[in-house]
Amino acid sequence: MTDTTAPAEGPAEPTEEEVFEQKAVRLAKRERLIAERADAAGGAYPVSLPITDTIPALRERFADLEAGAETGVTAAVAGRVVSSRNTGKLCFATLQAGDGSRIQAMVSLAAVGDESLQAWKELVDLGDHVFVSGGVISSRRGELSIMVADWRIASKAILPLPNLHNELSEENRVRSRFLDLIVRDRARETVLARAKVNASLRETFAARDFVEVETPMLQVQHGGASARPFITNSNAFDADLYLRIAPELFLKRAVVGGIDRVFEINRNFRNEGADSTHSPEFAMLEAYQAYSDYNGIADLTQELVQNAAIAVTGSTTVTWADGTEYDLGGQWERLSMYESLSHAAGRTITPETPLDELRALAASAGVEEPPHVIHGKLVEELWEHFVKSQLTRPTFVMDFPLDTSPLVREHRTIPGVVEKWDLYTRGFELATGYSELVDPVIQRERFVEQAKLAARGDLEAMRIDEEFLRALEHGMPPTGGMGMGIDRLLMAITGLGIRETILFPLVK
Repeated sequence: MTDTTAPAEGPAEPTEEEVFEQKAVRLAKRERLIAERADAAGGAYPVSLPITDTIPALRERFADLEAGAETGVTAAVAGRVVSSRNTGKLCFATLQAGDGSRIQAMVSLAAVGDESLQAWKELVDLGDHVFVSGGVISSRRGELSIMVADWRIASKAILPLPNLHNELSEENRVRSRFLDLIVRDRARETVLARAKVNASLRETFAARDFVEVETPMLQVQHGGASARPFITNSNAFDADLYLRIAPELFLKRAVVGGIDRVFEINRNFRNEGADSTHSPEFAMLEAYQAYSDYNGIADLTQELVQNAAIAVTGSTTVTWADGTEYDLGGQWERLSMYESLSHAAGRTITPETPLDELRALAASAGVEEPPHVIHGKLVEELWEHFVKSQLTRPTFVMDFPLDTSPLVREHRTIPGVVEKWDLYTRGFELATGYSELVDPVIQRERFVEQAKLAARGDLEAMRIDEEFLRALEHGMPPTGGMGMGIDRLLMAITGLGIRETILFPLVK
């Protein structure tokens, strides 16, 4: 049984029985390689190879080579076999590099001899990594090729590749991302886009004299966000610990300590639901700037997002995976939460609106009450129902209810709200920003109110963090802070779902 010919069209994927048979054949070939390399180091596969070039470098160097031309250049490259065609005295194989670029290998009887050609036919399968060296030419059909003089199997694929002519299902893409990276250009492009985004974020911060730090993932007290944590146990300390839900309280400690401009790109963990915009494990950017406020930090966030879009696409107008164009450029609107809700609901809603009136409005609009309902939670639910779907461009939604924002400074002129914004793009929340609460007396009062919610069974409520309060009591300057999901930033730029933007997402 052999596995060397890629079909012109995509038939059904092989059955489990067929995969088992192919694996057995490939394992037998591995045994043959071991026997033939009995006196060589490294077992079946060579430890190193005399590679002189890369496939993408050769493609760039000889991009304008005419069909049938010879270069007189000898190159030695390695790549994965993604297609193969054997035609008697001449075998063709397409080798793919990690970035998806490809080159053709031509193995001829005249160049390598009968024994080597026969070995190629008998040993090389789709998915194998092979090393080839020889002259760089263009085939009669204009395909950049290497006329092979020497070849070796660098690593054998024991399992067959999926059919390259068939699209992997989303479930298979996220469960077997390594296969997704092999067969799908978009998967590789998303990995590169994420790297460009992170590099752009760091460049923007560097230009503004921010310092990048790292804060603990294992914490004795979870805080910095309203979220349900993951709990683990430390054998060394004989204590329960919490996986970080946010780095906020540690980054603020750094500001107290004199690092006036600080940021972190980190992993956060929240023991909550998973959907198209939420993942239990996700990447988060948080940043804090002393002597700024939520307006200044909004300006910074807009610059961060726009620079990231330019780094990935070359423009602030991005094209999503479905072909839709989305404009991230210009100055973004700043919209009052209470005013926009009042306008959309057709009645005035303020921080003084009684909870019973909000409940009646929610019932008439078919909005389900959140658990442990308070004024602010219901206002935010109503806003999402009436207003969120109307947002088309990136928008800062400003001035949130006080009772849902325990770490935020009260608004300087509007009673009952805090200086907080949420940034919405593409219909979801991308980032949030505060004028940070720096008064330790008020912060303690807010923590006490959160503790009361926790006592009523609210698993997302914050606890009193004495160590953080002790830091605030040593004096924290007026500060603006922001947090933004890196995965969601990729979603805003690419139009993909969150499981596509995370390289290895958690799945059942």
